[in-house]
Amino acid sequence: MILGLLLARAGVEVTVFEKHGDFLRDFRGDTVHPSTMRTLDQMGLWPQFDALTQSRITEFAADDGTGHPVKIADFTRLRMPHKYISMVPQWDLLNLLAEASAKEPTHTLRMDTEVTGLLSEGGTVVGVRYQGPDGPGELRADLTVGCDGRWSLVRREAGLSVHDFPISFDTLWFRLPRAETDDGYSLFPRTMPGKAMVIIPREGYLQIALLIAKGSNDAIRAAGLPAFLDDLKSLLPEASDAIDTIESFDEIQFLDVKLNRLQRRWHADGVLCIGDAAHAMSPAGGVGINVAVQDGVATARLLAQKLLRGPVTGKDLAAVRRRRIVPTALTQALQMVLDRRLFGPVVRGAAAVAIPPGLIRTVRRFPWLAAIPAYLIGVGIRAEQAPDFARRPPTQR
Repeated sequence: MILGLLLARAGVEVTVFEKHGDFLRDFRGDTVHPSTMRTLDQMGLWPQFDALTQSRITEFAADDGTGHPVKIADFTRLRMPHKYISMVPQWDLLNLLAEASAKEPTHTLRMDTEVTGLLSEGGTVVGVRYQGPDGPGELRADLTVGCDGRWSLVRREAGLSVHDFPISFDTLWFRLPRAETDDGYSLFPRTMPGKAMVIIPREGYLQIALLIAKGSNDAIRAAGLPAFLDDLKSLLPEASDAIDTIESFDEIQFLDVKLNRLQRRWHADGVLCIGDAAHAMSPAGGVGINVAVQDGVATARLLAQKLLRGPVTGKDLAAVRRRRIVPTALTQALQMVLDRRLFGPVVRGAAAVAIPPGLIRTVRRFPWLAAIPAYLIGVGIRAEQAPDFARRPPTQR
């Protein structure tokens, strides 16, 4: 959606396909980081975004072992216009982008339309086949961009090979009721032997990510709901009453966590993959949506003017990967370190993770150090900025 809007603002004819009739899917990436908010600001969309229902997170903190919090990441120290992470339903963000895109005469959004395959001529992708409300159809295009996620059909049909990195955990997502005065939760994971939980405070509810050992989802469900609820209460005893409101495993959504990246190329002739289609991220740090947004911004900046002149070359498409491979690889490397050092040992039954006393003393003595993880999470490596052709002054809703 970001890429389509940016290209349309350059005057490129763009069609975006969305296979569902709306954007209402729960437990998608709802973290909007300072780098993404800066992009929205530059595009003139800040008033609309700021009006969305959202909660704001200014720090990641953890218990020092004595009941006192210590800041691990402090977003207020960032040199960014918006010094926090915004938790906003992704469907609201997508609707905002759809409204902005509808104002661009060269932009078309086709809802309830699923891409079913690629059109190829002489080994070059020249468009897509699709199934829409009025039946099957075809659309020819100078460039097809696969933004279709971890199970990308575009990637598969283009013959692009993906390398999977080992990951130790899957995730169970669910909601719990939250009292309006309840603001004592931190995004730093709570851990016990074999268990880890991330608690995300949202407007009116808690969004919970329970990290489980890879491949253990079926066994957890087979053990029954009472055992599952008891496990939750051991990690979150103060919310026992809220946990008891869970009536069925139907309320628990399973995420098969992937960490992978396309090998060597993100493109073939006439087709390019970005976002999760090129590099699936783990949920650690909630960075996936923001890395994908940066991909979209970089792609528009590198390709918009060339697309106005006609089909782009393989060299043009390779430039996108060259621009984005370093931040992608480094971000995934950090996620693999977290998996090896924190999440993996915990879900395999190691003792609960405690912050090393030396680290606590160092952060307390030099609090500015909390800006470093805040930058890696909230801004990222090589954050992109909206190209000049896509910038607009802010407008009120």
